Amino acid sequence: MSHWPDPIEMATPAFIVLVLIEMLAIRFGARGDYDWRDTFTSLTMGLGSTMAAVVFGATIVATYTAASHWHLFAIPVTWWAGVLCFVLDDLLYYAFHRSAHRVRWFWASHVIHHSSQHYNLTTALRQTWTGFLSLSFAFRLPLLLIGFDVRLVLFVAAINLIYQFWVHTESVRRLPFGLEYVLNSPSHHRVHHGSNPRYLDRNYAGVFIVWDRMFGTFEAEHDDEPVRYGLVHNIATFNPLRTATHEWIAIARDLRAAKTWRGRWMTVAGPPGWTETGEGSTADTIRAAWEARSAPAE
Repeated sequence: MSHWPDPIEMATPAFIVLVLIEMLAIRFGARGDYDWRDTFTSLTMGLGSTMAAVVFGATIVATYTAASHWHLFAIPVTWWAGVLCFVLDDLLYYAFHRSAHRVRWFWASHVIHHSSQHYNLTTALRQTWTGFLSLSFAFRLPLLLIGFDVRLVLFVAAINLIYQFWVHTESVRRLPFGLEYVLNSPSHHRVHHGSNPRYLDRNYAGVFIVWDRMFGTFEAEHDDEPVRYGLVHNIATFNPLRTATHEWIAIARDLRAAKTWRGRWMTVAGPPGWTETGEGSTADTIRAAWEARSAPAE
C-alpha cells in the first residue's frame, strides 16, 4: 500500500488552514461559533481516532485483503473503476451511516460525532475511538467481494471522508447552481446534526444527497427552524474519555437490567432510545409526537 498516496495525510494541512480561516471569519461576523472546551474535546477525539486507526489499521487491511480473494470479478484499477468504486462506496457509506443511527451497537461508536452542541469544522474531527469494536469497517466488504482492488477501496474511502470535512460549518449557507440537489452540503449536514424532531435521523449522505432523496430520508434545512445541535439527551461533559465511552457504558448498564432475551437483543440491536419498559423515546416516536402536535386541527 505504501506507493499509494494517503489523501488524508495530504489534506491535513488544508484542514488546519480551513479551521483557522473559519475562526477568523466568525470573529469578523460570519455565522458560527467556537467554544474552546468543546473544540479541545473535538481535537482530542480526532487524535484518539487517529491512534485507534494506527492500532487497528493493519487488522482492517488484512481483513479486506482476505475478503478480496473471494472476489466475483477481477476489476482493473482504471479511471472508470475509480469512479464506479467511489459511487458505490458512497452508497455503502449511506447504508453504514443509516445503520449507525438506527442500531444502538453502531450508534455507540457514532454518537461521539454528534455529541457536540456546536457546529464548526472541528466538529468534523470529533470521531470515534471504537469504530473497530462496532465493526463499521465491515460495510465496505461488498466492494472487495465484487472485485475492486483493496488499495482503490481505501483510497476512495479516504476521499469520501475528506469531502465530509468541509460540510461541518455554519458559515456556508447554500450551494449554487443546483448543487444542493445532488451533493451533500453544509445545509444538508446541519440538518443531520440537529436534535429537533423534524431533523432527527435525516440526511445520512456522505457525498451524494441523492441517496437520501431516493430512500426517503431527506429533510431540507428550514430557515424558520434553526438547527439545535447535539443529542436528544446531551452529555454534560467535555471529558474525552467519557465522551468516547458513555454509550457503551449505558448499553452495559441496560443489558444488566434487561429481564428477557428480547430485551437484551433490542438493547444492542434496537434503535437508540428503545427500552424494555416502553418508557424510552426513539427518533421515530419523537418525530411521530411532533407531527401529531404540528398537524392542523380539523
